[in-house]
Amino acid sequence: LLCLLSFLLKPETAAVLKRTVEALMERGAVVRNLENLGERALPYKISKHKERHRRGGYFLVDLEAPPSIVSSMMDHLGRDIDVIRRAFIKHPVSKTEECSGIIPVNYEDKLIAKR
Repeated sequence: LLCLLSFLLKPETAAVLKRTVEALMERGAVVRNLENLGERALPYKISKHKERHRRGGYFLVDLEAPPSIVSSMMDHLGRDIDVIRRAFIKHPVSKTEECSGIIPVNYEDKLIAKR
């Protein structure tokens, strides 16, 4: 989840993030990490909630959740007046190789090979 908040270096920033994380957890998400990517100029002017925004704070929320919560969270964040833009980005799950254990050595083959 990538949230773009109106430029808030105020106590409201923490409140917005808290609301967002609580809403995610209520819908069954497990939040792994919350990263502040900093405040910067937006790539283009965004009009949202009757305001024009040129700068914003970027936050990255790393989470695991069922895909069914995406639409309800998009609606929830769309109604939040402090959120300028929101996006869910699917992160590919890395496959972990299962350990097959120690492969037994065939000693007969080793003896035959030495002859």
